Order: sequence, then structure tokens, then C-alpha cells
Amino acid sequence: MNVKKIIYNRIFGAMIAAGIPPHFKPNVCQSTKIQFGDYQINGIISIAKQLGQSPNNLAQKIIQYLNLNAIASKVEIAGPGFINIFLERTWLSQQATKISQLPYLGIDKPLMSKTIVVDYSSPNVAKEMHVGHLRSTIIGDAIVRTLSFLGHNVIRANHLGDWGTHFGMLIAYLTQYKNQYNDKNISLADLEMFYCKAKCKYDEDEGFVKLARDYVVKLQNGDINCRKIWKKLVDITMNQNQKIYDRLNVTLTSKDIMPESLYNDMLPNIVHDLIKKGLAVNIKGTTIVFLNEFKNKKDQPMGVIIQKNDGGYLYTTTDIACAKYRYEKLHADRMIYYVDSRQHQHLQHTWSIVRKAGYVPESVTLEHHAFGMMLNKDGIPFKTRSGSTIKLAHLLDEAVERTFIIMKQKNLRMSQQELLNLSEIIGIGALKYADLSKNRTTDYIFDWDNMLALEGNTALYMQYAYTRVISIFRKLDIDIDSLSGNSNIFITQEQEAQLVIRLLQFEENVIQVAHDGTPHLMCSYLYNLAVTFSRFYEKCSIIAVNNNKIRQSRLQLALLTAKTLKQGLDMLGIKTVERM
Repeated sequence: MNVKKIIYNRIFGAMIAAGIPPHFKPNVCQSTKIQFGDYQINGIISIAKQLGQSPNNLAQKIIQYLNLNAIASKVEIAGPGFINIFLERTWLSQQATKISQLPYLGIDKPLMSKTIVVDYSSPNVAKEMHVGHLRSTIIGDAIVRTLSFLGHNVIRANHLGDWGTHFGMLIAYLTQYKNQYNDKNISLADLEMFYCKAKCKYDEDEGFVKLARDYVVKLQNGDINCRKIWKKLVDITMNQNQKIYDRLNVTLTSKDIMPESLYNDMLPNIVHDLIKKGLAVNIKGTTIVFLNEFKNKKDQPMGVIIQKNDGGYLYTTTDIACAKYRYEKLHADRMIYYVDSRQHQHLQHTWSIVRKAGYVPESVTLEHHAFGMMLNKDGIPFKTRSGSTIKLAHLLDEAVERTFIIMKQKNLRMSQQELLNLSEIIGIGALKYADLSKNRTTDYIFDWDNMLALEGNTALYMQYAYTRVISIFRKLDIDIDSLSGNSNIFITQEQEAQLVIRLLQFEENVIQVAHDGTPHLMCSYLYNLAVTFSRFYEKCSIIAVNNNKIRQSRLQLALLTAKTLKQGLDMLGIKTVERM
């Protein structure tokens, strides 16, 4: 049930009937204050100015043709041309009853589902995941869950850096110093230590540099021993990463890994094809694509190297092949990349080449959903006191430990194991929600105290709100499954109306999150829903009310709230609990 879409279509139709050219679109938004109605139409002033008309007169003309019979109880013009819409309470009751009886909370699935490739997480081989991987992993997964809920064919793409010079260094080091470690018991932490040692040797020893480069060539040419070591490195890394994904309640699995090596065989043909099409030129053995739409510091066309004079390929070349593969092999209608904001120019260069070469048509969207950094209270990147990057596993451990201390103080009757299980769910949920509730395009301050607060827009508050609703049914000894959708919802109090409106706004929020890749909007919606329910529960008694018809209606509203909170949190990858 998309109320915003219903109003939009009616307003747009009225604008056309009023003689307004169709390229002008109405701006329908939820009202911020109850005195302004339930929805507002903005943008009339701007349209009137372009048409050379009075905003108030134009708004009057639109209202003359506006048919919101049975939907709105009142439509009024406010200020110089804002249109306020007050929804009819009987209509609200009917819609609430309808969605309580439908699957998926009444959300309409798209008539034509799209194939959407979402690129997120992207850990490094032979290195433990750190806090820098958190945002890409959980924001990307929230969008994957949302798109899947809407019925799209979503392909998770975990772009794994498993190719290149660093592998040559590692293979050279492991081959040269094999007698110093037990090959059967190598951990990811060991690999990271080996990589640091290999890097130091690479920076100091010219002979080791040549050896490492030779191993890169061997690896790329399919040398059996090199491929064996390479596979072991990848397996050790991803087995450890999968434990992190499972603990984070992230849906990525080994089936979703799409490593750089997947595109290796495509690279020579791409370079040849770009030269053939006149997009790339060879200058002294280096193959370059010049992009007129991007300028360098000398205000000259930006030169993007796709093959070095030693025959090596660059990240751009791989990413060109990656986009081409996703269109031709995966049949993507939309590609979304959750990569930090510093990679924006790189992706813009890559996609410009992809478009010019005709590898991905304009009908397929290429979207960089950039995100900012996690900062400490001093406004600098979140790191340990020594300045090293915090391992993601350690951050999860600390979240659970801090939660356990809080839970132990508040739940004296729970066993140690129950507290540990509860702390894992709440601690991980709090960490994720603190990130997801912030606009992904900005940096945000990481704060343990705010994250684990019981008040405000936090996971703990949301999870408690859910358990509070569920507890109503326990107190009345009612089986939720027997109640679902078996009676009508009707409105007797203003707080009931406000709760119904908020519940009906779930779909429009889901649609916007899916379109813009902005899970913080879902967090805001769920928080507002929880607050609205709290006001409803305070003013509209459920347990003590004597009228059975009113009680059943309010129970339906409580059940619909619980289902919406649970579904919304699930889209964010956050678990709920029945008791806290």
C-alpha cells in the first residue's frame, strides 16, 4: 500500500487537467507537523514562477481538478501555494485492514523484476577484515535484503582482490621460507604476518622483487604449484571471513565470491578491442585511454592506463572486464557498487570507457553508492591507540562484551548462557544499527555509549520496542497466529489514526531505500514507528479496554506494528528477540 504513490498519481492527473505541461512533476512528501495534514504537495511555487502564474492561483486550479474522494477528508492551500492533504479516517481503517490480511505487509511486488548486481564487502586476500570493511559489508547487505524482499533477482558480488603483485610476493616468500612454518596449520593472522615480511623484503631486496614478479607471471600463466598456493591463500582468507559474515548476520556466502581472477582471461581481448575501436592508443609500450570529459592538472584530457609497458594490467582494466561480464554473463539491468567515496573518480573513468566501448548500454544503470568513514570522538579515522587499524573481529568482540556487562546488570534472573546469547544478538545489532542509521554519504562519529543506549534511535531501543509489543499478547495469553487478520481495524482516537498512517508509509520507505541505497531512511522510519506506537499504547488501552471490538482492532494494530518492526529490522540484517 503506497499512499504516496496514490496521492502522486491523483495530483499529477489534476496538474495535467489544469493545463500544466507534463514535464512538471509534483513533489509529494509526508507532513512534518500534524497541523499541516498527513501529506503535503510542495514545488507549486517553483512551477508557477516558470509558468508566470500566481502560486496560489495555480494551487487553486489544481485542487479544482483533484479527485481524492473517499481518500482525503480535507484538502487546503497553505501559505503561498502549499497543498495540505488530510486523509479520511474511514479510508485509513480500510487500508490498514487490507494490509493486515495480505502477505508482505501489503507491499506490491514489481510487475517486472530486475536482475540487480550488488558489489559489496570486497575483503583482501591474506589480510584480516578491519573496520574499514564494515560499512560496505552491512550497507550493501541491507540493500540486497531490501531488493530481494521487493522480488528482484539480486546477485551478490563479493569482489575479491586475489590477483597481482602482492600474490607474487606471498608465493615467493612462502616458497622460499617453507621450512619456517607448518603448512597445514596456517591461519589468516599468519598470512598477514607473512605478507608484512614479504613486503619488507620486496622493498629492500631487488632479487626478491624479480622473484616475486616471476611468480606473478607463472600464476597468470597457470603454473600448477603457484595455483595451488594461490587457492590455499584464498580458501584460508574466505573461511575466516565467512565466520565474520555469519556473526554479522550478513547473507554473503562462498557462492557469492567473484574474484579478480575471474576476469583475467578477458583482459587481453579488452585491450585489443579498445585499440581497435580507436579508444586506446599505445605510447612507448603503454596502452592508454584518453577521456576528454575528465581533465588532468594541466587541463588536458585525462589519460587512463589500461596496460603497462611490462604487459601488466591495472585495476581499471579489471573493472572494465567486471562490468562487461556482469552485463553479458549475468544479464544485469542495474549494477550497484558499495565502495568508499575515494574510489569515485576511478569508477567514473572505468564506466566512461565501458559506455564508449559499448560494453554496457545506457539502459543499464551503473551506480556508485559511496560512503564516508567511521571516525572517533576526535573526528579522525577510528583506529587503536597505537594508530593501527582495528580488526573487525575484535570490534565485534568488544560490542558483545560491553553489551554483556549492561545485560547482566539488568537481567539478574537470566542464566550466563542466556545472557551471552542475548548479548551477541544485541551487541552485533547495536554495532550495525549505529552505522546503518547514519547517512552513508557522510562520515560519522563512533560512540559506544550512544550505540548501546536504551533511548533514542538505537538498535537496543528498536529491539526493546518489538519485545514490548510482543509482550502484550503474552499478557493476554493470545496466540499471534490465531489473531492474524481475523478482524477489521477501525479508528476511534487520533493516536490510532497516526499509527495507521505510519504503518501505511512502510512501502514508500522501502521503495526509497531500494532506489537510493539509503538504509538510514529505514532506521528513521522504524524509530518513528516505535515512537508512534508508544504514544498510541499510552493513550489507547488494549489490555484494560472493555469493548471487545475495540480491543480486537487495537490488537490488530499492535500485531501489524510488530510485524513491520521485525520485517524492517530484518531488512537491515538485525535480529529481534522475544524477551529482553
